[in-house]
Amino acid sequence: MPWPLRWSARVLTVLLALVLVLAGVFVYTVRKSFPQVEGSLRLPGLTGSVEIYRDKSGIPHIYADSAADLFMAQGFVHAQDRFFEMDFRRHMTAGRLSELFGEATLANDKALRTMGWRRVAEQEVPNLAQETQDYLNAYAKGVNAWLAANPNASDRSLEYSLLKIQGAGGDPEKWTPVDSVAWLKAMAWDLRSNVEDEIDRALALTRLPKERVEQLYPGYPYDRHLPIVTEGAIQRGRFNQRAEPRPRAGRAVDDRVLDQAADTLGSVPSTMGTADRAGIGSNSWVVSGEYTAGGKPLLANDPHLGAQMPSVWYQAGLHCRKVTQECPYDVTGFTFSGVPGVIIGHTDKIAWGFTNLGPDVADLFLEQVDGDTYLYRGSRLPLDVRREQIKVAGGDPVTITVKSTRHGPLINEVIPDAKPSGEANAVALQWTALTPGHTADAIFALNRAGGWEEFRSAAALFDVPAQNLIYADTSGRIGYQAPGRIPVRENGDGTWPVPGWTGEYDWRAAPIPYEQLPSVQNPADGFIVTANNAVIDPSRYQPLLTKDWSYGYRSERIRTLIKQAIQKGPIDAAAMARIQRDDHNGFADVLVPALMEVDLAGPGVQARELLKTWDGAQSLDSAAAAYFNAVWRQVLVLTFGDDLPQAARPTGGDRWYEVVRRLLEAPEDPFWDDVTTKDVHETRDDILRQALASAHHELAGLLGADIKAWRWGDLHRLELVHGSLGTSGIAPIEALFNRGPLAVAGGKDAVNATGWNVQKNYSITAVPSMRMIVDLSDLDKSQWINLTGASGHAFHDNYWDQAEAWARGELLPMRSDPESVRKAAVHTLKLNP
Repeated sequence: MPWPLRWSARVLTVLLALVLVLAGVFVYTVRKSFPQVEGSLRLPGLTGSVEIYRDKSGIPHIYADSAADLFMAQGFVHAQDRFFEMDFRRHMTAGRLSELFGEATLANDKALRTMGWRRVAEQEVPNLAQETQDYLNAYAKGVNAWLAANPNASDRSLEYSLLKIQGAGGDPEKWTPVDSVAWLKAMAWDLRSNVEDEIDRALALTRLPKERVEQLYPGYPYDRHLPIVTEGAIQRGRFNQRAEPRPRAGRAVDDRVLDQAADTLGSVPSTMGTADRAGIGSNSWVVSGEYTAGGKPLLANDPHLGAQMPSVWYQAGLHCRKVTQECPYDVTGFTFSGVPGVIIGHTDKIAWGFTNLGPDVADLFLEQVDGDTYLYRGSRLPLDVRREQIKVAGGDPVTITVKSTRHGPLINEVIPDAKPSGEANAVALQWTALTPGHTADAIFALNRAGGWEEFRSAAALFDVPAQNLIYADTSGRIGYQAPGRIPVRENGDGTWPVPGWTGEYDWRAAPIPYEQLPSVQNPADGFIVTANNAVIDPSRYQPLLTKDWSYGYRSERIRTLIKQAIQKGPIDAAAMARIQRDDHNGFADVLVPALMEVDLAGPGVQARELLKTWDGAQSLDSAAAAYFNAVWRQVLVLTFGDDLPQAARPTGGDRWYEVVRRLLEAPEDPFWDDVTTKDVHETRDDILRQALASAHHELAGLLGADIKAWRWGDLHRLELVHGSLGTSGIAPIEALFNRGPLAVAGGKDAVNATGWNVQKNYSITAVPSMRMIVDLSDLDKSQWINLTGASGHAFHDNYWDQAEAWARGELLPMRSDPESVRKAAVHTLKLNP
């Protein structure tokens, strides 16, 4: 062989060897952090042995003889599979992300330090029940035992290895109970109610008269969409399901302050949600055994949250080998890594589910600040001032000054660029979660509840976030309870920012008493549906919960499907699952007839023909669904883009269904007119015609000219993005952790609520983050699915092994019987003292 060829061959051989070595190093680094799931390990601090059975999906069931050992083992298992996620959340809730990621996350940290989530958690922990504190400490011991056994970055996860290369990450601190409780504040933040609506109203008011702003926030349609509770009233200071209600008779602000507040709120990172909060919701319903094949209730739940990698949920079973007063736990369900106990699931006797109740638990108070004082009831009071130092990887520490009034922190203070003027020059946030509470106590109380009264006692402790709690038990009872710390205002309804200096809009010291919150058991309908719809008609219930409900399109669709299923015969779990997968568009029956009446010419005519026979289903292969959603997008953009500031423009969803429903009946309404076109006055039909044409043009560019080949699934796709490194901007790193895309059926405010933002594109922003169906006739026949998988380790078999089944609407067995758990186990790990 000539020497040039020999030289080239040697170079190629060396390069190939180098590639193989690097590949080997990469594979070794990736796999080194995979947890041990077989054999035995010593876990100092245990009082007895613990067994952990994992099925092929990596879902653990933990068996112990004491509650302390059970929660210590849960901490160990969470750390095995999800410690980086836990550590990331800990840094986020403490406003310390910049320690990991540098100045790129500085705005987030400033906002979170201003809110003070961790400071509230530090105050909250000592006020919890001693038993709760003991369990939190046991859980922390388990996490820290794992940390001690995995001291190197490569032992812990691939993320730490990459951060170490960048000179960040360091050695994680020991886990503490405060770290767990702080995450509950993050949960409360993503499930808060209408703060953004308050800002959007005020921002819209800078462009429109108040009566036109009010058009954008129509009242709840009680005549068409039933609330959750349709019976009962407050009687003698308590909510009585059988009672009937008594008949009842029927500011200058600088918009830059509100822009600052909006920016500040936008800087708070989403923990479980999405920047488009209109996609945050949930479905849950329970059907009495009177109508089920098994003769006992069926309960379904699917919380709608932002899509994350890994999923915000972690499936697990926590079992005392012998249930006693000292070890009272036999619970299976969805957990949060970083928090002991089960958040949603079932015990051996009861099951429960959550949807966001959405009460108005946060208000924006406009303040008059002068130096370090603010005006209140004619006097200048000193601001509460503290300084916070934020460490920044690769840079110098940054110190911020946080100021608060009696109402709460000044959230515009972290955005100092604008110098607001006018009557108000600052905005304070009052929020129930910034007061220490007892939500951690509620988790353990729910996990050991054995009946309705114990369940209600546990719900009384669930301060924030206020959730719709549905209930079923093995005795056949079904029920609903509204919990939460919900403020009582001296004046106002919480829909607009209010002046703080007058004192007339202050909150009273005591919230709505728990005994007065709506509650129902075994209703006459034989089923209960919650989907973020109104809880109860205000004509029968006086305390203000909120005026900003979801508008009931999902809940009414679920009610219709349940009634249809009852008529067909006994309901089984398969029927419940079909309802969860329902992808019907709730506004199609209103908008399509209006579109069909518009005079239209050009290529849009053929596209409109798709809608003639469309049944409203938003399935993957539907050309009509693709076109209808494109038209809907154009209708909202064309109608409101010229009237509203960017932050207040529609993202889609059922509030806009109600707005447009009413506008369709008013063809000359000013909202139809495009104010940017001079000497032209557009009407309803002009905008609908343009929307039909523009939608055809858009889809022809995205999906091709062949209309019949259009598919909703080619537009409506889900990217599973890693919570931190998945948005690093470095493509090779993002490729390590992100997965997808997945084509997914459904749409915003369908029952299968796969939300998207009309201001951006058709990509999915919010999803049913998990699905669960509990069969109270045989708990071991229950079913569930997670969005991604049990593992937080990229390239692990269980990293996203549930995702494709989730996208198809499939479910996995939700085992809880010890025999079936052991039979399904593919790995068994024994932890010894």
